[in-house]
Amino acid sequence: MGDPTENKKPAKVGDSKDHQANERTFLAWIRTSVGIMVFGFVVEKFSFFLKELYHLVGKQSHIPKATTSSYGSASIIGIALVALGTMLALGAILRYKKVQREIDEGTYRPSLVLDIFLATIVLGTGIFFTIYMIASL
Repeated sequence: MGDPTENKKPAKVGDSKDHQANERTFLAWIRTSVGIMVFGFVVEKFSFFLKELYHLVGKQSHIPKATTSSYGSASIIGIALVALGTMLALGAILRYKKVQREIDEGTYRPSLVLDIFLATIVLGTGIFFTIYMIASL
């Protein structure tokens, strides 16, 4: 029986740098997904805080009831952002493993699918929050 390491070819210096770049990219995607999840958590918890504040103070003041209906939609948005961040982390893991395999096989080709997905989501979220904030003035 041969040594299991016999079948492995030694990594070239270029391969090592490619793998390190892949790992840095993976970590950047993970940081982005964590940031989106934290943002969603903050949006949802701030919505909860506003609901509680309304129940404590709102009945004594003249806060219009219509403004409290937006708290529920903020909770949904927050939960959606946490779910989006989770999906993005899963996509980052899948992309990392795919690129790692392609580097080892020498068949790597860049793919923009995850990049375009994230850019579209961030752009859409920015537009949505801009409209939402303008409408709530």
